[in-house]
Amino acid sequence: MQKLFSSRNLVILVICLVLSLGLITGTVAIRNKRATPPIIQRIGNDIAGFGNQTLGFPVGIVDGFFANTNDLLNTYHENRILKGKVDQIEATQTKNAALSSENQQLKRQLKIDKTLTDYTKVNASVIARTPSNWQQQLVINKGKLNGIQKNMPVIVNQGLIGRISEVNDTNSKVELITDSGDGANRFAVEVAGEKGPVDGLISGYNNANNELEMGSLTSKDKIKKGAKVMTNGLGETTPKGLYVGKVTGISGAANGISEQINIKPAADTRSIDVVSVLGKK
Repeated sequence: MQKLFSSRNLVILVICLVLSLGLITGTVAIRNKRATPPIIQRIGNDIAGFGNQTLGFPVGIVDGFFANTNDLLNTYHENRILKGKVDQIEATQTKNAALSSENQQLKRQLKIDKTLTDYTKVNASVIARTPSNWQQQLVINKGKLNGIQKNMPVIVNQGLIGRISEVNDTNSKVELITDSGDGANRFAVEVAGEKGPVDGLISGYNNANNELEMGSLTSKDKIKKGAKVMTNGLGETTPKGLYVGKVTGISGAANGISEQINIKPAADTRSIDVVSVLGKK
């Protein structure tokens, strides 16, 4: 049997291997020396590049279309949200205008000059009290420089306690609601009766019982104990709705015509450290 590889065949195989290695080496050397690839490689690269451009162009158009569509949808959605907010603001403004108009109409119907919404608050601290007038006056650390004016009402969290009776540059004097002197100003107040509100004036103070006295009643309507007494807003200085106190009892006046209402004050004027002065806007 003839051998698988004869000497002749072995020589031919070696020659083929040498030629193959030579061609590969030469091709690599030529490619490294040239600035451009061989012509066959260039043709292949050009075909591949053209194919990529041909396919990439419509793909880019499609991507751009979907991107623009998405932007338009987002813009439309944002515009709807903004339009809703604008409509809400317009509705709120319209509602506020209607409420303001209604408030003015109610004031005219009730003949009320000012309500609590027409006032601002200036907070102040109590800096002195006169021992001889402990139940009548106190001094606060805000004055003319802070916009304080005479006759402005003074309140605490619990309710009305008095009004400004004297104003200096840096401090003011407060006349308490418990001041029963002849020269004291009288607060116009009202209390709910069975048939409607009963108006009157704070006419005095009973120090022994710590009770305010309400006289000059405009009606003999029946009033229950525990009914709330509020300012009625009549006049130019005190707003309507400031809490004064609760009814503790009802008695006949000296002249036998009108009645007197006894009121437990909303705030203990004997122990006050901080107050708020209501000023007109």
